[in-house]
Amino acid sequence: MKCWVCSRDARGFGHTDNRYAVVDPRRYPIDWAFCSGRCQAAFHALYGNWVAARSGEIELKEVTVVDASEIERASMRRCLRAFGEAGSAIGFDKPLGQYTEAEALQVVDAIVTCYTVAMVEHHEATKYPPVRGMAPTPDPLAVPFADMASEAPWEEATR
Repeated sequence: MKCWVCSRDARGFGHTDNRYAVVDPRRYPIDWAFCSGRCQAAFHALYGNWVAARSGEIELKEVTVVDASEIERASMRRCLRAFGEAGSAIGFDKPLGQYTEAEALQVVDAIVTCYTVAMVEHHEATKYPPVRGMAPTPDPLAVPFADMASEAPWEEATR
């Protein structure tokens, strides 16, 4: 099952309809499932506003988008290099609006793949708690361009 908010795989967060008893024929199973508590909370905020607006209690208003965590923002920063490489393969002089479908999918694939890999690497690095007495391993997302020193000529001028 997919998350109703972000379409990732659902992971045990759900919604049950408790308005009617189990034996009541008006009760039907709801398949609202979510990948995280954050998506579940976002959905219920939107659903609550919809119900209140439908009943006339409040005027329909927009709910803000779920904020990305620091880990997700760091993973997004790591995607800049993949985006640049995909853009240079296509050509930086070509406007984004003139990309063909294949070129646009090439850029999207590069970014999504890099983001997914960055999130998996962070998860794997933090899966186990640190061992007492050992120095913690550095976070690979802390310095996203650390491996790019040899390819960054502008850094040489400032050192």
